[in-house]
Amino acid sequence: MRRFICCVAILFMAQNVAAQTLPRPLSDADFLPVDRAEATLGQLLFYDPILSGNREVACATCHHPRFGTGDGLSLSLGDGGAGLGPARQVDTENLPEQRVPRNAQPLFNLGFIGYTALFHDGRIEVDVIRPGGLRTPLDEEMTSGFASAVSAQTMFPVLSPDEMAGHYSENEIAQAVRLGRLTGQRGAWDLIARRVAALPAYVAQFEAIDPAIQGPDDIRFTDISDAIAAFMEMEWRSDTAPFDAVLRGDAQFDPAAQAGANLFYGDAGCATCHSGPLLSDFGFHAMGQPQLGPGKGARFETTARDDGRFRVTGDPADMYAFRTPSLRNVALSGPWGHAGAYADLAVFVAAHADPVAALAAYDRSQVVLPPMDVVDWRIMDDPAEVAAIAAAVSTPPVVLTDDDVAAIIAFLNTLTDPVAIEGRLGVPETVPSGLAVAQP
Repeated sequence: MRRFICCVAILFMAQNVAAQTLPRPLSDADFLPVDRAEATLGQLLFYDPILSGNREVACATCHHPRFGTGDGLSLSLGDGGAGLGPARQVDTENLPEQRVPRNAQPLFNLGFIGYTALFHDGRIEVDVIRPGGLRTPLDEEMTSGFASAVSAQTMFPVLSPDEMAGHYSENEIAQAVRLGRLTGQRGAWDLIARRVAALPAYVAQFEAIDPAIQGPDDIRFTDISDAIAAFMEMEWRSDTAPFDAVLRGDAQFDPAAQAGANLFYGDAGCATCHSGPLLSDFGFHAMGQPQLGPGKGARFETTARDDGRFRVTGDPADMYAFRTPSLRNVALSGPWGHAGAYADLAVFVAAHADPVAALAAYDRSQVVLPPMDVVDWRIMDDPAEVAAIAAAVSTPPVVLTDDDVAAIIAFLNTLTDPVAIEGRLGVPETVPSGLAVAQP
């Protein structure tokens, strides 16, 4: 810019709002170190259905690279489903009880040191005053010894009947969950670890990466979860998108993306919450998202409401608040919203700018849901519930034209990282259990 004459430079600076507010570039110092051998072991475990109660669902079922590390559904269909992605349907031979309550979150940059809370409601959270340094739904009963919060996070989908465990009497893991026997010998996590430890190929890899493991009896679920975390942290690290080249000063936005960046960091106000190098403040905000599906609650509860962060903190100010997602690779990770209420990113961007009006005019055809004999719209069919969601929104509305939305989408497309989308290790052809691997 210094080569331009002064008046041109001044004009450029006036137009280029984003140049003053772009975040710093990412570097190796922003990420947890990863041992490649451990990540390679974690790759196999991530794609192996042996971790699920009925040996039919893997982590990759709902977090597949083909669908931006999600599943392309508004609400996931775990145990009791057949197929992959938007084509997944109810398995008539193993009928599921419910949909998974929330949209499957993408897995990019989980090794970022700034991640201190995980899940849409932050119920896994770094807390140095707790034993093991983490706060989880199990409180003091939680197993300790995790390498990271990401590792602890992997321990919960395997306990969910609708995600991976299966239901009640279907298998020994589901039975343990039903009885509340999660930790300790013959608890659900131990039963899963014993399955893995029964396979010599896994035992050999665990022994190779950890001298403390001298045989199958030494393998714990924390070892399994640590390996899966290492894989996710390495596989989907995302800091080589066109956006990153701009941050490093190696490239410039094209005109459409620049216009979108100016809006994003300027008048549209997106960067108020979507700040920093991952485009998230990691805070919790009530943004008036439509509620569908079974809601989030204990099995004895009959409401279909999802109270968001309030379920964790009990603070009324946190009603309907959800964690600000990172926008890395956002163009490929739909449907969007904590309940996947929007299948079109442009529609979602416009709705996010004026959430109260969008909630009132919500088009239910935006969802991507396989047919299932459940009630999905109990909350949206109740005017009082919809009014409560709207009342929690404190963000002032922003009016965006169609051209504004198109420009913001052009900017968001610069966050798509081919290296992260491809992955470093990819999808294995086989896993030690011999069970089927969900291929791209």
